[in-house]
Amino acid sequence: MQPFPHHYDVTATGVPDGDVHLRVADVPPLATATPREFDGPGNRWSPEALLVGAVADCFVLTFRGLARAAKLPWTSLECAATGTLDRQDGVTRFTHVRLRADLGIPPDGDREAAARLLQRAEDRCLVSRSLTAAVHLESTVTVGLRAGTVVTA
Repeated sequence: MQPFPHHYDVTATGVPDGDVHLRVADVPPLATATPREFDGPGNRWSPEALLVGAVADCFVLTFRGLARAAKLPWTSLECAATGTLDRQDGVTRFTHVRLRADLGIPPDGDREAAARLLQRAEDRCLVSRSLTAAVHLESTVTVGLRAGTVVTA
């Protein structure tokens, strides 16, 4: 890892109507638009969806790093995120992000260690820690058994 501070340069280019294009060096551009909730087309990534997606993405990447360091074997992780945008005291902002993580581990996996790492990933996600919105994790660890049978914790 490079020493801190890290800097992330993103350019947003827009015209009076249509998409805004986000650009980062060495990455394909991303077209964004206003979400349906704000009378936008709803068929592009929006700033709101990008923020909630960043929380989910950061959670998965943080878990991956923690699992690697702890040598915890796992097979899959799906994280669904729901961000709540509300108006409080005359200010519109995200007030809550709910994460629902479903982690698969091998048949000989340690369910308790996996659950602890999921919680640590929520606690250590730098995007979540950078928000004023509360972030809440609900998780399930599924252990694979013989012949494709699964047991959910």
